[in-house]
Amino acid sequence: MQLHVLHAKSERDFDTVFPEIARLQLGALVIGTDGFFNSQSEQLAALTLRHSVPAVFQYREFTAAGGLMSYGTSLINTYRQAGGYVGRILRGDQPADLPVQQATMVELIINLKTANALGLDVPPALLARADEVIE
Repeated sequence: MQLHVLHAKSERDFDTVFPEIARLQLGALVIGTDGFFNSQSEQLAALTLRHSVPAVFQYREFTAAGGLMSYGTSLINTYRQAGGYVGRILRGDQPADLPVQQATMVELIINLKTANALGLDVPPALLARADEVIE
């Protein structure tokens, strides 16, 4: 197995990255967590489907938009946790005194419609482990 790191810093870069994925005949794509990528979930899902690239991303929103799979924390829970911190700060707690927290739960979301469009069979054992299956 080989790892290829491809960078995209703007939507224009997608026009070069996805043809490069095809040229390299990559079998799958892992999209790293990044504020820019988070804001482009729908476009990334559409591009991975259009270019027939199985892809995994951290957030459910990617899979809901048509991406193959996501595995990571829930954005809703992350925002809820941040809101709790904001509330504590507004009530007078000092930010430096607040404990560091991190997500303790991750979710696996699989889009079977996308898997079928890509010609992929998702193993039943993986489907059984999924927190949500989009059909």
